[in-house]
Amino acid sequence: MDDNGHQLGAFLRARRARVTPESIGIPGGGRRRVRGLRREELAQRAGISVDYYVRLEQGRSTAPSADVLDALARALELDATEREHLRTLAVTRPRRAAAGPARTGERGAPVQRVLDGLRGLPAIVTNHRLDIVAWNRLGSELFGRVAQRDAPWRNHARYTFLDPAARVFFPDWAERASETAAVLRHAMGRHPQDRRLAGLVAELGRDSEEFRDRWKAGDVLVCGGGTRRFHHPAVGGLTLDYQTLHVPAPDGGPAEQMYVYSAAEGSAAGAALRELAARADGARVAAGL
Repeated sequence: MDDNGHQLGAFLRARRARVTPESIGIPGGGRRRVRGLRREELAQRAGISVDYYVRLEQGRSTAPSADVLDALARALELDATEREHLRTLAVTRPRRAAAGPARTGERGAPVQRVLDGLRGLPAIVTNHRLDIVAWNRLGSELFGRVAQRDAPWRNHARYTFLDPAARVFFPDWAERASETAAVLRHAMGRHPQDRRLAGLVAELGRDSEEFRDRWKAGDVLVCGGGTRRFHHPAVGGLTLDYQTLHVPAPDGGPAEQMYVYSAAEGSAAGAALRELAARADGARVAAGL
């Protein structure tokens, strides 16, 4: 997988293609061989030389100054997450040992107590690779009994793009898929030496045309809170609110994210969650736990 210099170039190209000439006052008309701005147009807009900008896109200059980064961010009309991603890509990191295998479902007792204490609220914890590494009983039930899946299929990105069931589970699959690719690209910028993450991205790029198209778009995203729609095979459709909490990793590595889902009191989604909880309790009893 590309190092940060190549990632920086790819990100600049993708963002440059997004800015239309008309939106910044460049007259339209005539034939243009590129989508969005030409390199020289962006360089002029940012106040830097065309040669220097070309070297940035080609990954040959990898340490632009803060002033150059700010100028590029303004010229490309980047939002706050994209600006942070641009600055991250411009930092040269020393090589580190590859991260070890994900140990799903083995988080420390305090985190698990928090998860288990969220009775009636589905909750899962994911790492920066989108591996589901911890869950409570209702979270496992909501996401297709995560606890019973083989470890590779506890990865949210792999499930989204490579498991046909995801297209039913997520009624707005196209939006969720774009979001997932954007979250992974953001993670790649922050962890360019993570070979397991790079391997996941390579696998998805090899096996999913939909992922390849979204990866080329160059979008980046950090999830915070919002609403998610699901179609669960047992209870049908439900719309849940969610909040994201940051959890320190047990080995001092990258922080993980706890996603907690909820429904308004008296809502149909709340009734569906209670039904799912009853199913999870029933499965637990049947297993003799």
